[in-house]
Amino acid sequence: MTAVPSEAEEWAATVAGYKGAGEVTYEPVGGIYPANGPVALCVGGSNRLTGELAPDFWGACCDADETEVGKVFRKSVVPQALLTKAHMPDLAKVIAAFNVESIEGTPDEYIKHRTSRRKVEFESLDFNKNFLATVPEEYDPTALRELFSPAFLDWCTTIDREIDFGINDRQFWFLWHFKERTADELKMALANAGELFKRIRGEMAEEGIHHFKSGPWYAGLAPFPSE
Repeated sequence: MTAVPSEAEEWAATVAGYKGAGEVTYEPVGGIYPANGPVALCVGGSNRLTGELAPDFWGACCDADETEVGKVFRKSVVPQALLTKAHMPDLAKVIAAFNVESIEGTPDEYIKHRTSRRKVEFESLDFNKNFLATVPEEYDPTALRELFSPAFLDWCTTIDREIDFGINDRQFWFLWHFKERTADELKMALANAGELFKRIRGEMAEEGIHHFKSGPWYAGLAPFPSE
């Protein structure tokens, strides 16, 4: 009798079979990048993909918010979200750290648990209603307000999923909360990560901020071009 794959095995096969826009490497468990390499992306994450994940978007992704599912003798660990990262020292020069989180409760409840952070509000009422943007308490929020244009804020509110994104340790990160674990959902998550990456770089270009062309350096696979 052929054994029925567990949910974890089915998901691993889905990720392993993903075809990006270019070369993509699959690892069941991501390792740590060499000590002399760039900041590690998705260190130790399960089901890691690295490379050109979507057209003109280089980075790495892995499982996130893992939970146990199944019956007593068929339990397996599966993700509830996908974490995608890109190494972006160019963006970090503009603002070293920020978080944008989907609001599932009330903003006041969110901010209570982030007492060391400063809330940033934008001119878009819809964005402020759907997301909580914060920077570390010691940071001036002006840079973040100036980086996000009205068109960018409006686009964020059209995404039909709960998402979080930001920058930390010179890494741009994007968290996509699954409605289902399917190949189509995986493709949609990485397409939106790529679109967000593209739009943030577009915002930098409009502000006259230096940024590198898209390439494998954003995935930690090559040195950045000479400035």
